[in-house]
Amino acid sequence: QVSVYQVLDKMRPEAPEGRKLLASRLLALQGSGWEVFAITQAVRDWTEDESSNQGLLVSVQSLAGGPPDPPGVRFASGRDHHESKKPMLVLFTDDGRRGASLPTGAFPDLQPQAPILPAKMTAPKGSGPRSARSLDRLQPCQRHPLSVDFEEIGWSGWIISPRGYNAYHCKGACPFPLGENMRPTNHATVQSIINALKLSEGVSSPCCVPDKLYSINLLYFDDDENVVLKQYDDMVAGSCGCH
Repeated sequence: QVSVYQVLDKMRPEAPEGRKLLASRLLALQGSGWEVFAITQAVRDWTEDESSNQGLLVSVQSLAGGPPDPPGVRFASGRDHHESKKPMLVLFTDDGRRGASLPTGAFPDLQPQAPILPAKMTAPKGSGPRSARSLDRLQPCQRHPLSVDFEEIGWSGWIISPRGYNAYHCKGACPFPLGENMRPTNHATVQSIINALKLSEGVSSPCCVPDKLYSINLLYFDDDENVVLKQYDDMVAGSCGCH
C-alpha cells in the first residue's frame, strides 16, 4: 500500500496531526514503472499560502501493516538513477485565455480514498444497488472473470468441446490523470486531458477495454456435420487498458 501525504508539520510528519492523506493505492510488488497520484488539494493549499509548503510524505506498507520485505520496494532518486526516473509534479493550469477556470470535478482523486482491500464488506443500512454502482465506478480499470456457458448462449448445438470457458471482461474507471498501470494509449492520454479540462463538448473519458486478446481451440460440427478442431482468435481478454 503506497500512501501520499501532505506534510502539515515538518517536525512531526509521522504524527496524525502532522500530515494529511492525499491518495492511497495498492500496488503489486512485482510491478515497476511510473505511478500517478493526484495531489491537487495540497498544491491549492500551497498556492494560497506558500509558507505552508512543507513537502510530501510517501509511505509504503505491506497489507499486514508493516514495512514490505526488502528488496521489494525501492524509490528512484535523481542521484542514483537516470534523469528520466526522477519524480515530477505535473500541473494543468488555466492561462485565462478561455475565460474559464479548471473545474474541480476533473480531478477524481481530490478527496482521499481508502485503498480497496481484498476483504468482505457489509453494506450500511439504506445502501442499495445505487451504492454498489457508485463503488464500481470508483474501481480502476481491470480484468474480471466472465464465465461463458455455451449451452446458456445457445451454442451447445454445434460446439462439442469445451462446454464453456473463462472469457474475462474489462470493467472500471479511467480517471484523470492516467498512470502507466492503466496501460493507456497516447490517444487515451490526450483524450483524458481534453475531457478533464472540458476543452471540447461531448468528449468522454477513455474507456476500459481489452488491449490484449487470446485464442481458444474449439471442437465443433461444421455445416456438413464434420467434426472440426479450429483455433478461434480474440476469444479471451488477456489484459485491460484505457483506450
